[in-house]
Amino acid sequence: MALVNKHADFTPFDMAEKPVRQHPLLMPLLWGASWVMTARFGLHIRKIRMKGLKPPFLVLATHQGFSDYFIAPRALFPYRANYVSDMEGFAGYGKWFYRHGGCIGKRRYTPDISVMNNIRYALFTLHQPVVLFPESRHCDAGVTSTLPENLGRLVKVLGVPLVILSAHGSYLANPFWDEGHTRRSRMAATLELLYTQEELQAIPADVLQKNIVQHLQYDEYAWQAEQHLLISSPDRAQGLHLPLYQCIRCGKEGQMASGGSRLFCKSCGTAWELLPDGDLKAEEGILQRIPDWYRWERQQTQAECKAGRYHLQVHVRIEALPNEKGFIPLGKGTLVHDAGGFTLMPDNVPEGIRDRFPLHLPSRQLTSVQTEYDYRGRGKCLVLSTPFCCYYVYSDDPAFLVTKAEFAAEYFYADISPNV
Repeated sequence: MALVNKHADFTPFDMAEKPVRQHPLLMPLLWGASWVMTARFGLHIRKIRMKGLKPPFLVLATHQGFSDYFIAPRALFPYRANYVSDMEGFAGYGKWFYRHGGCIGKRRYTPDISVMNNIRYALFTLHQPVVLFPESRHCDAGVTSTLPENLGRLVKVLGVPLVILSAHGSYLANPFWDEGHTRRSRMAATLELLYTQEELQAIPADVLQKNIVQHLQYDEYAWQAEQHLLISSPDRAQGLHLPLYQCIRCGKEGQMASGGSRLFCKSCGTAWELLPDGDLKAEEGILQRIPDWYRWERQQTQAECKAGRYHLQVHVRIEALPNEKGFIPLGKGTLVHDAGGFTLMPDNVPEGIRDRFPLHLPSRQLTSVQTEYDYRGRGKCLVLSTPFCCYYVYSDDPAFLVTKAEFAAEYFYADISPNV
C-alpha cells in the first residue's frame, strides 16, 4: 500500500501550524507546471475588474477536477497565494513541499477554528491571496456540488476583497469518475473581482451568500454545447456508472455498468451511447442529459430518506490518515448510515485509540461527506473525518453506493439544520 505510516503513528496533524509564503525557489516550478499542464488544453483566462487589485484578497473557486490546482496559480500570476487544501496532499507530496507550496491543511466537512485562524494569518500577516474551493470535492456529474451556507458570513468576517475564479473544461478533460484517462478538451477561466472591501461593507450577508452561490454555478455539459465541443475519446463513458448508479429506466440500483462509449443496465438491458457532444442516447434514440439523470437520483434518494426507508449497513475495510506520515490499516469493520449519521466500528481497534470508537458522526454536523470512486486504485471510498483523523472506508458490497450516501448525508443535514 502506498503512503504507509510505517510506525502506526496516530499523532494528529498539527492544524494550528501557521502557513508560510510559497517558497521563492518553488515558484518557477509551480508556475511552469501550471503553464505546461493547462497549455495543452488551450486555457484562456479572462480577468474582470482585476486591474490594480493588490493582495490581500480572498478567492472562491469552482472545483471540477484535478486541473483546477494548475488553473488557479496561472490565473493569479504573478502573485503567490495560500491554498486551503485537504490534508491528504501533505501525505501524498510531503509536508515540506506542500507547506512551502502554500497549502493550509484542512479535513473536509470538519469544522476547525485553526483553519480560520490560518486563513486570517495568510491574509493579514503574510499579505497574500487565499484560495478556497468551497465545493470541497471534484464534481460528480459536471454540475456544482452542494455549497456551504456560511460563505456570505465568512466573507463578511474576513472583510477583504472577494474574487471569484470560475473555470470550465476541467471536468470534461478528467471527469471524477475516470480521472485516470484524459480527454481532449478545451479550458477557460474567469477571474473576477466580485466585491471590493468598501462594497462588502454595504451588502448584507444573506444577499452576499446568494450572489456567491450564483457565481459558483456551472453546468459543464451546457458549456460544452455552447462551445460546440466534441469529445470523441473511444473510452469516454468508462466509469460513468459510478455517479449514474441507478437505472433511470427500471429503477434498479447498483446494476449500472460502463465500457468504451456505452453505459448500460445489467438488470433491464437498456444501453445508452455517450455521444461526443455529451448527451446520452438510448438505443431507441431518446436523449438524456447526465446532470438531469444525476439530479433524478438525488430526488429518488431524498424521497427514500423522507419516507424513513434509507439505511446503509455494510462490511468495510478501514484505513486511518491521522497525519502526513501516511495511512494506517485498521482492518475490517462495519459502517452504518441512517438519519442519525455515520457510525463506524472496526472489528479490532488498536490499543491507544480505543476511546475513539465506535466513531459516530451525527447528521447535524455533516454538510456532506467526502466520496472517492477509485481512490489510489483501491476502489470506492467514503472518508469520515474528525479533528484528529480521517478514516478511509472501502467496501466491495454492491449496496455501497457512495454517491447515494453523499445525497443522503446532504438531505439529512438540510432536514435537521435550521439554517438550510
